[in-house]
Amino acid sequence: MFMLLTTACDSGAGTDAGAPGDAGAGALADAQTPSTPTVLAATPSAGTMGVAPNTSVSVTFSEPMASASVGATSFTLTSGDPAVLIPGTIIYAGVTAVFWPAEHLASDTMFTATVSTDAMSAAGVPLVADHVWSFTTGSAWAPGQPVSLRTAGDFVILAKTGISTVPTSSITGDLGISPAAASFITGFSLAADATNVFSTSPQVVGRVYAADYAVPSPSTMTTAIGDMELAFTDAAGRAPAITELGAGSIGGMTLAPGVYGWSTGLLIPTDVTLDGGATDVWIFQIAGDLTMSSGARIVLAGGALPQNVFWQVSGLVDLGTTAHCEGIVLSMTSVTLRTGASINGRLLAQTAVGIDGSTVVAPTD
Repeated sequence: MFMLLTTACDSGAGTDAGAPGDAGAGALADAQTPSTPTVLAATPSAGTMGVAPNTSVSVTFSEPMASASVGATSFTLTSGDPAVLIPGTIIYAGVTAVFWPAEHLASDTMFTATVSTDAMSAAGVPLVADHVWSFTTGSAWAPGQPVSLRTAGDFVILAKTGISTVPTSSITGDLGISPAAASFITGFSLAADATNVFSTSPQVVGRVYAADYAVPSPSTMTTAIGDMELAFTDAAGRAPAITELGAGSIGGMTLAPGVYGWSTGLLIPTDVTLDGGATDVWIFQIAGDLTMSSGARIVLAGGALPQNVFWQVSGLVDLGTTAHCEGIVLSMTSVTLRTGASINGRLLAQTAVGIDGSTVVAPTD
C-alpha cells in the first residue's frame, strides 16, 4: 500500500481558565478552545447506487486535520460479511482525503467506508464520531480523473536538486527549485528581480524561483515540492486497467484513454499516438525508466490534451535527441532532454532536470 500525507502542525488544546466575572479572560479562553472536527461531505454519498468500479472515495473535513492521523487506520474501505479490507492509496491535502483502491472495485457490490475517530484535527482533537457510510457499485466505468498537481502545476519545470540547460533552450512557463538554492540552476544566465523574490532568464518566458530567494518564495517552493510528491503518489495509486502492454515497448501503437502499468521500464522507440477527446485521461505507471528514442514522438489525436496525460516514472526519464513528448512527467529521480528534444507539458522531478537546446512549453489550461 502506498501512502503519502502532507504535513500539518499539531498544537495543544486550550482551557477555559477565566475567573467568574472576568469576561476578558473567559473570552480569551473560549477563543483558544479548539473546535471538534466533523466530516462535511463524502463522495460517493451514502446510499448511492451504480457507482463506477474505477471510482475513488473522498471526504471533506470541516477543518484542517493532522496529516499523520489521516491514513490506513483511520480511513478504510471494506466489503462483504465478514468485512474484507480493500487496500489502497490515501492522499490528504487541505481539508480533503481521497482513497484510491489498489484495484478496481467489484461491480454490483456494496462497499462500506469509514473515517474513524483516530482522525484528529491539526489541534489534536479527534473527529466528533466515526463517519460510516455505504454505496453500491454498478458495471459502467466513469471517465478517468486527472491527477491533481495543486501548486506544482504552477511550474513548467520543478526540481529538488538542480535544473540545468545547455543553451540555447526555450522555456515557456515558470521554473522552480527547492530545497536546493538558485546556484543549482545553471546555464540560464539568471538576472535577479529587484525584489529578489524571483529571477529571469533570456531562455525563459516566465519567472525562476528558488528556495533561497526572498519571502514568500521559500514557503511557496516548499509547498510546490510537497504537492509534486502528492501528485506522484496519486498517479501511482490509480488502479491500472492494462498492464505490461507490449512487454514494455510500445512503439507504433495507438492508445485509448486509461491507466496503463508496467512493472519494468518503458521504451518508446517510434511514434505513439494517444487518441481521445479533450476530457479523456491517460496515466502511465512505470516502475523503471522511461526512454524515448531519438526522433520518437508522442502524438495527440482526436482532441486529446497534454494536461490530461501523466507519466509517473519511478526511475529516470530520458528523451532522446529531437524526441517529442506530450504530458506531465512525474519522475521520482531525474529527467533528461537530449539535444533538440521537446515537450508540451511539465517536467516535475524529485531530483534534477537537465535539458540541451530543448523546448519546454506549459500546457494551456
